[in-house]
Amino acid sequence: NDTATTEIYTTRRSSDLDPLYLLSYLKSVEIAAFATLLLLVIGYPIAYAIARTPRRWQAVLVLLTVLPFWTSLLIRIYAWMNILQRDGPLNEVLMALSIVKEPPAWLSTDTAIYVGIVYSYLPFMVLPLYATLEKLDESLLEAAADLGCPRWKIFWQVTLPLSSSGMLAGVLLCFIPIVGEFVIPDLLGGSQSPMIGQTIWMEFFGNKDWPAASAVAVVLVCLLVTPIVIYQNQA
Repeated sequence: NDTATTEIYTTRRSSDLDPLYLLSYLKSVEIAAFATLLLLVIGYPIAYAIARTPRRWQAVLVLLTVLPFWTSLLIRIYAWMNILQRDGPLNEVLMALSIVKEPPAWLSTDTAIYVGIVYSYLPFMVLPLYATLEKLDESLLEAAADLGCPRWKIFWQVTLPLSSSGMLAGVLLCFIPIVGEFVIPDLLGGSQSPMIGQTIWMEFFGNKDWPAASAVAVVLVCLLVTPIVIYQNQA
């Protein structure tokens, strides 16, 4: 991946780099937005389940949620590289279950990037959601039930709106760092459509174009700070 990416960058002239920056920004936002949506869809049921379990078990479940942080991110991503390789455990299971006839290629694809990002950032989505759901006033849910509201409607009209602050916090905690992610797309993804973190790294250490890389990095920081400022002003 590094060799192919270096060739892409070194064969471009400096006047051809602007479209590359724009494509890298768009690719990063696209992956970050979809990955954040996946994290919200997966993380909300987990946080809701933890918040509804008996209080004596909640601390244990929260500990299990953050347990992957006890291992280095780099080691965990290398483990996913072994799992997703063509002759890895994932393809062996899929072929054993007759789900696929030939082992598919997972590495160097956007799918591998999404798998790595969702696995790595899931605790950042679950924890703020759990903190919000755990503080919900149970009397509001009981009042809605006494008024004849079915469970799905209680969730849709009471629980979900009251947990919006936790959802917004989780979205910001995930979306912002994912946009600038470097390790996961570099190890699991391909080099044909690099994210902005890979572009900045290559400009710094591949092309040695520090002024351009610094400018791109400053623009990225400004773009990522904007939603934080908006969130603080609304709060």
